[in-house]
Amino acid sequence: MQLITAIIKPAKLSDVRDALTELGCKGMTITEVRGFGRQKGHSAMYRGAEYQTEFLPKIRIDIAAEDDQTNAIVEAIQISGHTGNTGDGKIFVMPIAQVIRIRTGETGAAAI
Repeated sequence: MQLITAIIKPAKLSDVRDALTELGCKGMTITEVRGFGRQKGHSAMYRGAEYQTEFLPKIRIDIAAEDDQTNAIVEAIQISGHTGNTGDGKIFVMPIAQVIRIRTGETGAAAI
C-alpha cells in the first residue's frame, strides 16, 4: 500500500477530483494549506497598496492506495493538475506500513 500526497493549485481541485473519481478512487482527504516552493510567493494589490504574499494557498490531497493503483492515480493527478505554470505542485508517494479501520478493526487493503 502507498500513501499518495499531492500539493496542487486550488483552481485545479475539481479537475483532479473528477479524474480520480473516474479511476474509481475509493476516498481521499483534502486539506487547505499554505506554502511556497520555487514560486516564492507573489505581489498583490489591496486598496491601492502593494503587499508581498510569502505563503500561497494550495490544496493537499492524501490518498491511501493499493500498489497496483498507485501509478494510475499519480498519472491522473499529474495530468489533471497540470497548468504548465510555476507552482503547479508536487506529488509524493510513500509506503504505508499498516492501515486499520477504526469502526470494524479491519486491517491492510480491506481497511482502505
